[in-house]
Amino acid sequence: MLNVPLPVSVSSQLKDLQAALVGRYQILRELGAGGMATVYLAEDLKHDRKVAVKVLRPELAAVLGAERFVQEIKTTANLQHPHILPLFDSGEADSFLYYVMPFIDGETLRDKLDRETQLGIDEAVRITSEVADALDYAHRNNVIHRDIKPENILLHDGRPMVADFGIALAVSAAAGGRMTETGLSLGTPHYMSPEQATADKDLTNRSDIYSLGSVLYEMLTGEPPHLGGSAQAIIMKIVTEAAQPVTAIRKSVPPNVAAAVDKSLEKLPADRFESASKFAEALTNPAFTLPTAQVAATSASSTRRSTVGLRVFAAFAVVMALWGWLRPRPEAQNLVSRYSIALPDNEALGDRNFRGSHIAISPDGSRLVYYATSTGRAFDDENPDARLVVRNLDQLNATPIPGTEGGVHPFFSPDGSSVGFLQQDGWRTVSLDGGSAITIGQSGLAQLGGSWGHDGYLYFSGRLPGSGVVRVAEEGGPPEIVTSADTARAEAEHIWPVALPGGRGVVFTVTRGGTMDFDEWEIAVVDLTTGRHNVLGPGTRASFAAGHLFYVTAAGVLMAAPFDETTLAVTGGAVAIGDGLQIGFMGSADLAVSQTGTVLYTTGDLYRRTNAELVWVERDGSAEAIDPGWTEDFRQPALSPDGTRLAVSVREGEEQEIWIKELDRGPETKLTFSGTNFYPEWTPDGERLVYTHCCGQGLDLHTRRADGSGQEELLFYDERALWEVSYSPDGRWLVYGVNNPIRDLYALRIGADSTHVPLVVTEFDEVAHAVSADGRWLAYISDESGQDEVYVRPFPNTDAGQWLVSSNGGQEPVWARNGRELFYRSGGNMMAADVLPGATFAIGDRRVLFSTRGYRAGPKHPEYQVTPDGQRFLMIRDRIDSSGETELIVVENVFEELKAKAGR
Repeated sequence: MLNVPLPVSVSSQLKDLQAALVGRYQILRELGAGGMATVYLAEDLKHDRKVAVKVLRPELAAVLGAERFVQEIKTTANLQHPHILPLFDSGEADSFLYYVMPFIDGETLRDKLDRETQLGIDEAVRITSEVADALDYAHRNNVIHRDIKPENILLHDGRPMVADFGIALAVSAAAGGRMTETGLSLGTPHYMSPEQATADKDLTNRSDIYSLGSVLYEMLTGEPPHLGGSAQAIIMKIVTEAAQPVTAIRKSVPPNVAAAVDKSLEKLPADRFESASKFAEALTNPAFTLPTAQVAATSASSTRRSTVGLRVFAAFAVVMALWGWLRPRPEAQNLVSRYSIALPDNEALGDRNFRGSHIAISPDGSRLVYYATSTGRAFDDENPDARLVVRNLDQLNATPIPGTEGGVHPFFSPDGSSVGFLQQDGWRTVSLDGGSAITIGQSGLAQLGGSWGHDGYLYFSGRLPGSGVVRVAEEGGPPEIVTSADTARAEAEHIWPVALPGGRGVVFTVTRGGTMDFDEWEIAVVDLTTGRHNVLGPGTRASFAAGHLFYVTAAGVLMAAPFDETTLAVTGGAVAIGDGLQIGFMGSADLAVSQTGTVLYTTGDLYRRTNAELVWVERDGSAEAIDPGWTEDFRQPALSPDGTRLAVSVREGEEQEIWIKELDRGPETKLTFSGTNFYPEWTPDGERLVYTHCCGQGLDLHTRRADGSGQEELLFYDERALWEVSYSPDGRWLVYGVNNPIRDLYALRIGADSTHVPLVVTEFDEVAHAVSADGRWLAYISDESGQDEVYVRPFPNTDAGQWLVSSNGGQEPVWARNGRELFYRSGGNMMAADVLPGATFAIGDRRVLFSTRGYRAGPKHPEYQVTPDGQRFLMIRDRIDSSGETELIVVENVFEELKAKAGR
């Protein structure tokens, strides 16, 4: 296992909390958040031990007041029991109300249920009996828990420990009659007793017994006794409807266990067990039965329901005033549902020509996050409408997520409160409750999917060819290697990682052959405790939910198979649950699965062509098509030195080739035929083209005469991945980018150097280089400030200075041929910066020329060119072909389908 110190979060709340607790506790990172408190992992400096510091929500702390809360919580500090998590400390520090408990290196019962859905009967009874023993002890000490639920039962080496004992009571007592001001209710709707649901202030120990019975019911059947689409609906069922007998759902439950569950869930407290110990005894006593016949019990229950039903309406307003559920669980469905989602035009799913996944679903299945754009265009960070949006599945419209413009590859945090995503080649996270996006990593991480683990790490694919899975702490930091591609087994890369909820392993895709040779690709899993990985079977992309591995085959079929997180092995046969899935470059596919059994995927043409046209754009923004009859998927244009010819990369199905166009409406000819070629660059004399070629031994530089005569030649190969290339105007220097694993800039004096000269080699990404017309200056993009900006250095003596050209972001620098202007894109506009004459570099005015909305953008390479006179811009304008529309498919309650097809 990778053992590294957990970094301290840099968020403002953590900083304030750390300052308040300085000298007592060292806050390491956030573990999670619930209805009343946020939980942090911390170091107890005095006792040299890991602890969990729980900080009450600010709005709750403001109502309670420190003195009363600390006084009330002291009553629970003396509870000492093997199955009760003890209270170490509590207090108030700079407006923070907190309490401290041991840090348990394990999982909650909720985590286990989300993974396994149902537990073995013996295990469920044992857990319940041990929790009941803890409750009985607390009840005899006049402490009622009030919030028994799977989230508050920790499992340490399989042994349950009840957390937050008495905290709900302390909060209630401290708040007095002001609980309505907090927006909180004490208890969780699925596990509330009827008297708690109807706001009865005088709760007894039998309320906890009801809640524990509800937890046992879920362990046995896979769902709580009462479900509903809202908190109100759940409450109504709790107080008016009898729970379905557990044996109606799981016939193997012994009669005494079923009878004990029924008695614990009686509507009237007096009809339940008189103590938690009696409940535990009934569970282990095969002779236990209900005292009355079933018919009589049912009749009595109906009468009681009528009586209790009158109470719910009298108390309904009180209950709603108290209600503050953060994430209610959706109602389970017994029937499998399949349907497609129609998205409004202004919230359309972004085109999937860009590699990656554009959809994600929250763990509880209630919310969808996806990449949306009103234009339907691919990765378009220059389009202000292109961003991630969040949509509740029970709503008709989505809401934009601030700070996610141009974001793709969304994935949820384990608690569903935050989303990770890729933006301008950097990975970021953002809370769905508001706040700024946080940069997690930009260097060394590939654009091939991300996953948020329960262990506080985010998992990605490494950037270099031959690299494996890497991880970054959720607070940010350098990437750590998790896997390496096994060349002995012909593995090329490890991509599309999926962190398993249990924290034991990570599932990922092993690539072999070319970028589209999906028949040779496989799904694998790495054991984080040993670092070794094993192949599970063929596939291109995988996901995981509730004990099932979901994966896409090379033919676009969605399969599901049972998977054991403990042994990291497939334990049964796979069944098909969907087909026609889109598979794009590097196996990209839109697939998302929730822990509750909701599946999302897209179908449609494998390559939905996004045609484009080449246009001349004047400095005032007016545009004219160069040749309306030539529309292709154009990329990376390059004007010849005299401005009469154009070299451009054209995407053609699985391939990308270089074409030459005589301007304006002359003929076009195909120059390359060898697979994937891009980033064309003219030699200064205009006779040859140099371009990046993929994928023989990797990415290398090739050259060919522009008139198509002669053969394609290898210019040079480097063991590092080679990217875009440019010449100095005098033709003496060749400048190029490498991936090592971050992107750096090197140069080579043609005919003079035998070794390559480093130009800009730092810990940051440097790309999109260009040498000025007089050969004195090198412009490029760097992310050293935390976002892409345009910089200039002297050339070739790049260590002699550095100047920042752009502000608030900048990309795609291109020099004017006269050397007096430097063009670049920023904020969706084409910018022109005046270059002042002199011995040193200096920038004068910066001005907006025109909006670049509607034109293709290249975050790491220019997608436009400037004529020799500096008056016109050659740009690429999208023309969307509406044929082959993508369809977004939803499958609800997929686990029921798996049970029906495979008996599980």
